[in-house]
This record gives sequence, structure tokens and C-alpha cells, in this order.
Amino acid sequence: MSEIPRGRSETHEGGTHLLRYVVELRHPPIEVWAAVATPEGLPAWLCAADPLEPRLGGRVTLRWLNGDTEVSGRVTAWDPEYVAEYTVDPPHGRIRFHLEPGPDHDGSTVLRFTAESSGSKEARLDMLAGWHDHLERLVAALDGHPTDWRDWTPERWRELRELYERDEAPWPKWEP
Repeated sequence: MSEIPRGRSETHEGGTHLLRYVVELRHPPIEVWAAVATPEGLPAWLCAADPLEPRLGGRVTLRWLNGDTEVSGRVTAWDPEYVAEYTVDPPHGRIRFHLEPGPDHDGSTVLRFTAESSGSKEARLDMLAGWHDHLERLVAALDGHPTDWRDWTPERWRELRELYERDEAPWPKWEP
């Protein structure tokens, strides 16, 4: 089972979806920052980033290594070692990593991840599963096991997609 708590989502008027995950990582913020905010760290669990200009307003292009998705945009928040936010073309929209020291000040990190995009309910469920899968890969990469994208299959994504879809299914009507 995943050590990543399930993401939560809310849908706003106009079909804008806000996805949220809170993940406790047993690695110091500086290591997590390197994984989420550098061209060297991102490919181990998410995507290639070229260019990634590390400053507010900097250019960013993200190219997923498990498919042909490539999106470009700008760095829309940048507070080194704490906040990295990229706003890119659809389907990904706004992607934000907010790092905080762990609750016990034991060298761990709390990652508050949000992703904002537009689309159908199906697209929202796809994104919930996709980001969950990538956050599991982040944990593995931080633990010294980067993703080998040549071996990637969509099986874990499908499992997660089914879980998120089941979470949304209405409860059966109870009749005494």
C-alpha cells in the first residue's frame, strides 16, 4: 500500500479543479527542494525540465518521460528552499510545491503539493491518480531509487485511478 495519503480535490465554477496532497517525507528540506525544484532532481520522479530558470518569472518547460506530454510556462512563485510554483500549458496548469520542516524538527519535511487545472471529472480523476503515482516516485527517488522511465507501465496509475473513482462512488442506499 502507498505511504502517500490520498489527495483531495475541489472543483470550482467553470470546471477548475484544485488537487491537494500533504506528504510527510523523512528527508531534509534541502534534499526535497533539490528533487522538486532543479533540472537534476525532477527527472528522477516526474519529468525533464529544460529550461528551468530558477527565479520568479523564469521560463520553464516540463517534458514527461513516460509519454509525449510537454508543457511550457513560467515560474509563478519562487522562494528558494520553500516554494516552487510552475504555471504551464494545459493539461497541467499550476503546479505548486510548498516545503516546511517536519513537525518534530527531526530533519523531515512536509510537502504541501497543489495542482490546479481545468477539465472534466474524468480528467480530474486522471490527474489525482497521476500526481499520486508521481509522489510515490518522489519518495522512492529520495530513498535512492529513481524511476527508470524505460520500465514505466501504467499499471500503478490504473490501480490509483480505480481507487480515486471508488472514493467518489455514491454509497449504496441503506434500507433497514
